[in-house]
Amino acid sequence: MQGTLINSSLLLPQQISLISKSRFHLGFCKNTQKKKSGIFSINETMSGSSSSVILAEKKQNEKEVKLWGGRFEESVTDTVEKFSESISYDKALYKQDIKQSKAHATMLAKQGLMTASDRDAILLGLDEIEKCIEGGEFVWRTDREDVHMNIEAALTDLIGEPAKKLHTARSRNDQVVTDLRLWCRDAIDKILLCIKRLQVALVNLAKVNEGLIVPGYTHLQRAQPVLLQHLLLSYVEQLERDAGRLADCRSRLNFCPLGACALAGTGLLIDRFMTSDALGFTAPMRNSIDAVSDRDFVLEFLSTNSIVAIHLSRLGEEWVLWASEEFGFLTPSDAVSTGSSIMPQKKNPDPMELVRGKSARVVGDLVTLLVLCKGLPQAYNRDLQEDKEPLFDSVKTIIGMLEVSTEFAQNITFNRERIQRALPAGHLDATTVADYLVNKNIPFRTSHDIVGRSVALCVSKKCELQDLSLDELKSLSPIFEQDVYEYLGVENSVKKFRSYGSTGSECVRDQLGYWSNKLEID
Repeated sequence: MQGTLINSSLLLPQQISLISKSRFHLGFCKNTQKKKSGIFSINETMSGSSSSVILAEKKQNEKEVKLWGGRFEESVTDTVEKFSESISYDKALYKQDIKQSKAHATMLAKQGLMTASDRDAILLGLDEIEKCIEGGEFVWRTDREDVHMNIEAALTDLIGEPAKKLHTARSRNDQVVTDLRLWCRDAIDKILLCIKRLQVALVNLAKVNEGLIVPGYTHLQRAQPVLLQHLLLSYVEQLERDAGRLADCRSRLNFCPLGACALAGTGLLIDRFMTSDALGFTAPMRNSIDAVSDRDFVLEFLSTNSIVAIHLSRLGEEWVLWASEEFGFLTPSDAVSTGSSIMPQKKNPDPMELVRGKSARVVGDLVTLLVLCKGLPQAYNRDLQEDKEPLFDSVKTIIGMLEVSTEFAQNITFNRERIQRALPAGHLDATTVADYLVNKNIPFRTSHDIVGRSVALCVSKKCELQDLSLDELKSLSPIFEQDVYEYLGVENSVKKFRSYGSTGSECVRDQLGYWSNKLEID
């Protein structure tokens, strides 16, 4: 029996299905059947007729001719091959690559650029390859360079000639950027979900700390009293802007480059609107040169991730400080803390320290891509192969930062007694006293000066504003009356805030209600 490659164009779809179910994969699958002289033998009964099908297997350690190798007389050196490969990381795009290949094949068949039977063979073959990848059986070959050529070559191994038609009216230039846009779209959806989970955790943390007043800081110096709920909701607001930027980025990247080919488009009658719709894009990109060279969407995505990372880093910094003995405002549970290898007493808020540290990594990913793109002429350049690792790293890191921040928020306790003991220091009610004088028709600058002198008196007496007698206050300004004591002290001070968005109890209650409704929290 002489070995021949399966010609799927001669088979019915159900026959191809039988071959798929047999799991006799070629050189791209790990768990192959017993080999005899480099071939497999299969005897199947198909649609009532008996056929002997022999599959030829390419040896794994044997260099094959590149799919682009027609004009070359020599193979690339091993050094060049290792330096140029991207399969070690761009295999992460396999799902998107298979998805777009299915859409492309379906369009080619509709346009008469391949037969329906070839299309069906391709679709079934791609399904089989996807199962093989997801089952951990697929062998990624460095000599096939990247995810696109690994899948296409494996498809050719599996179904033969029809696979060679799949690259009609398509270049790796438009193929990779289509994959990348699809991948970014999926990644943004995951990050948006992680952002919402952290927002929910922060809102829930605010709900269980109703009425707790903490010092508000500017310049890391005590400034005014604020409700802890108000402070926590400020991070929820930041995250909402992050989510908005990601949604905007998703809208802008959701245009389809497929069909732009290398850079100039194609003379073949393809339907780019059909593939765009099939892949869930808004529309095809208008300019084929721009389509293959644009990486603005990756830059914007990494820029947005960097802002998210900065916000999380600031949250991490605050919580790390507050967990210190000097502050003692919060205590993380053991579940989100670590110890020291030498100091038995230590309990470290390491997750939030790492959140703070990993923000540098995310910003670095953005800088890498900015520098990568800054000197590139139109259209596609091989430099752009280097866009994926910083992209993948940024997304993986930001998801990890969001997830661990959420767990940390779910596992901390604010120390009410310690906070309340610390509150009197710092003259946090000084601005409220200035407002009191403004309400007495004193110009604000004059009020500011009077209260400043009142604070100076407190410093000399080592006391707080509320400890000053009415006579002492009147010595600074005759405007002071007994009702000033309704403004003194952090509790009274917080009660006086009433501007929209302020830290007043009613205002914060409204903010909390808004976020509970928006995030659908009971």
